[in-house]
Amino acid sequence: QVQLVESGGGLVQPGGSLRLSCAASGFTFSSYWMYWVRQAPGKGLEWVSAIRFGGDRTYYADSVKGRFTISSDNAKNTVSLEMNSLKPEDTAVYYCNAHNVRSYWGQGTQVTVSS
Repeated sequence: QVQLVESGGGLVQPGGSLRLSCAASGFTFSSYWMYWVRQAPGKGLEWVSAIRFGGDRTYYADSVKGRFTISSDNAKNTVSLEMNSLKPEDTAVYYCNAHNVRSYWGQGTQVTVSS
């Protein structure tokens, strides 16, 4: 059974940091591109960051470049998103997505940036 379980969300003040994690199981993790995608209140899905299978290439949306860092651990089947200098506009539900021939999604974790 495929599972993607996100954790690490919460409430943080502007300028603060959070680290999201996604634990994957039920598929060959190292063969999948892993993405973080977010959905702000009342808005559509927004791609945030991606890491190629093996972790040798990373990609970021312009809105988070320089502030967020994606990483993966193929031995532990986890992908993480380190988020620094958080802004109120980063408030969203953050989803982990695994994509190859098939696409799998986690249940999401809420990130709220507010003073």
